[in-house]
Amino acid sequence: MEQRGTSLTHEQQKNVLAELHRDVALRNTSYRARALKLLPHICGSCAREFSDKRLKELTVHHKDHNPNNNPPDGSNWELLCLYCHDHEHAKLLDAKHRTIGRQPAQVGGAGFARPFDQLESLLKQEQKPDA
Repeated sequence: MEQRGTSLTHEQQKNVLAELHRDVALRNTSYRARALKLLPHICGSCAREFSDKRLKELTVHHKDHNPNNNPPDGSNWELLCLYCHDHEHAKLLDAKHRTIGRQPAQVGGAGFARPFDQLESLLKQEQKPDA
């Protein structure tokens, strides 16, 4: 059976390989690759160890939450598993939500929904006989 449109010339093959090599080199210089070389392959939160195929489950977390702050010594990074990384960012979003335009909210304070606040007065109105 003949394959259509899949045969590459020798020059095209060389170009594809050169592009792949560039991509690998770029990935190896990325902060994730550097973090994986510098730091132990252990989640900084739950302390699970990762190796081989499971390394893809480790993410680089920027301690100051600034993805542009990538010092060469890795001092702004920690490796977190996918679950702990999501949890870390959820905590940050929750804290931002609670403090927008005011002091940090207390449990039951401003910023929290209180769906039953008016329930007592509504029930009292319902129990009053119509005049």
